[in-house]
Amino acid sequence: MAKDTLENGAKDFKPYVAAETPMAELTAKALVMGALFGVLFGAATVYLALKAGLTVSASIPIAVIAISLGQKLLKTTILENNIIQTAGSAGESIAAGVVFTLPGFLFLSLDPAARTSVGAGYFSYATLFALSLVGGILGVLMMIPLRRSLIVKEHGNLAYPEGTACASVLIAGDKGGDFARTAFLGVGFAFAYALLQKVFHVIAEVPAFVTRQSNKWLPSATVNGEITPEYLGVGYIIGPRIAGVLVAGGVLAWLGLIPLISVLASPDLIATQLVKVGRSPAAYGWTPATHAFTDLPNAVYQAYVRQIGAGAVAAGGFITLLKTFPTIWSSLRDGLRSLGDRAAASGISRTDRDLSFVTVLAGSLGLVVLLVLLPQVPGKTFLEKFFIALLVIVFGFIFVTVSSRIVGIIGSSSNPISGMTIATLMATAMVFVGLGWTGNAYEPMALVVGGMVCIAAANAGATSQDLKTGFLVGATPRHQQIALFVGAIFSAVVIGVTVKVLDTPTARMVAAGVTDHAIGSRYFPAPQATLMATLIKGLLSLNLDWHFVLVGVFLAVTVELCGVGSLSFAVGAYLPLSTTLPIFVGGAIKGVVDAMARKRGEKVEESELGGGSLFATGLVAGGALMGVIVALLQLNDGVSGFFKRNLDWQEQLESALGSAGYQVLGVAFFALLGVLLFRVARKAQPVAK
Repeated sequence: MAKDTLENGAKDFKPYVAAETPMAELTAKALVMGALFGVLFGAATVYLALKAGLTVSASIPIAVIAISLGQKLLKTTILENNIIQTAGSAGESIAAGVVFTLPGFLFLSLDPAARTSVGAGYFSYATLFALSLVGGILGVLMMIPLRRSLIVKEHGNLAYPEGTACASVLIAGDKGGDFARTAFLGVGFAFAYALLQKVFHVIAEVPAFVTRQSNKWLPSATVNGEITPEYLGVGYIIGPRIAGVLVAGGVLAWLGLIPLISVLASPDLIATQLVKVGRSPAAYGWTPATHAFTDLPNAVYQAYVRQIGAGAVAAGGFITLLKTFPTIWSSLRDGLRSLGDRAAASGISRTDRDLSFVTVLAGSLGLVVLLVLLPQVPGKTFLEKFFIALLVIVFGFIFVTVSSRIVGIIGSSSNPISGMTIATLMATAMVFVGLGWTGNAYEPMALVVGGMVCIAAANAGATSQDLKTGFLVGATPRHQQIALFVGAIFSAVVIGVTVKVLDTPTARMVAAGVTDHAIGSRYFPAPQATLMATLIKGLLSLNLDWHFVLVGVFLAVTVELCGVGSLSFAVGAYLPLSTTLPIFVGGAIKGVVDAMARKRGEKVEESELGGGSLFATGLVAGGALMGVIVALLQLNDGVSGFFKRNLDWQEQLESALGSAGYQVLGVAFFALLGVLLFRVARKAQPVAK
């Protein structure tokens, strides 16, 4: 699987399972297992996203479990295992899109008569199910005509880290021998590392160095990193170039913009701005009596830099869309031509056979009709509902394309879905304002557009990773697309139930004063959904800080004019430095490994089945799998309480080493993991059994 050029990559590439090889693939047991995993990982994602605003990638953990079950019980083929992870991954991505937006119904403007949010009536199971189902299906539909342009023609240019890693896991499990040992060695080390970090808390999760506001040289500057094995692995897979551009955006934000704004803006002004964007200043240690924050860098980030980053992501996405429009248009043109060319369609090889373009057109039309007819969709008239459906289709196609390309660069775990949703809400609000649709009554309509595009973009990102996996292992795209529809349907049924169950206050919550909705309380703060609702209120009341957004727009334009990919840089500026810095470390290790190989006249590792890439794959898989396990354990208060009381060593270590010493210990563990990755990558390539 050597890295190919754009021109000959698709032509010369040979998948693991040849197109002419007969092998079981779309079977009942594969679909059932995939649907079950989708339900399980979807529920875990709902909990984690409501609790902390975070998600974990599902494809690789599901692939690892599928291999284990397939070898012992199910006797599945590699293509069946691929169908299992394909169907299962839909649950995680759809759940993320739902939780990041639709709880915002609870936080819209108050209805003066009912004294509740104008969107509270739409926060029902029926609405959650309908919107998650339509959004999930839309994401899959839109990716069908894009597969050839993004997955096939861009092979060698777009890494799709999780998709590539998942393919390596599946192939390594099928081959066994040194391939499997190297990949599962990475899984084992990542699992042990994550256990020490997330359960025993021996390893600090986000070590940080922050300068004081009184520092004369660089006040409130932050260098921190979420030192997880999965970020290290993703960085190695995407390589030094993309990882460097990513971290450059973070360096500008956290070592440039935040120190500058902290000097120019008074603490009182920052606190006021936080309230304006829907954040509580108290969450960042704001003390009105002393007019000071204990966490000023994050306060500035949430108040100002996040808006700048959202503008940059929107502009970078639009620039990327313009640059890739020729390949998108050629894919659409080929799809339209295939409608009347049955002979050509019948001659397409198995590994290049998609669902027909008729399916895309009929499905999109059916979704429009469904949105117009569903009573759960806001809108008083047929025209209003039709216009909402039209905006969903148009913005859905744009951001499905952008999302699918972004995850090809940085992976699904770092996909700035919230940034794309913000861009969608901005565009939707501009259209609404132009039509005179302002005021509280139109807020739920705007949230539906943003929510469905968010769900579609999130699922399209995961779908493109799955299709990349299928491309590498030799799957049938048509079968994968069917599996994705099955996964989306089953996941949508359960996601709404999970959201409503978690929104119901428990006896302990009621005793603490939470009586109506647990979502929005300290138990389930739903940070992204709160932000979306606040943004909608500001947009439709004509009270948004467009100057911050436009700074981000022209930042992306400037970077693009310098010949640097603006989208990667913009994503880095939008994401916390704690995300991009450990990814950069992985990319730097890959760069050093390649440089040493060139210096010594050795062959540079280019294969996804090279030793370093296999071990990095294992790090991503083990870290993601442990993240899901911890999320599931946290569903039970008794289990999480037992872990906290009996297994959490953080207090003892901080008492013995001090807070700084504890963080240095975490960095030392991460450095050791990096050294291990380097040593594995420098060893001879594994040999198939």
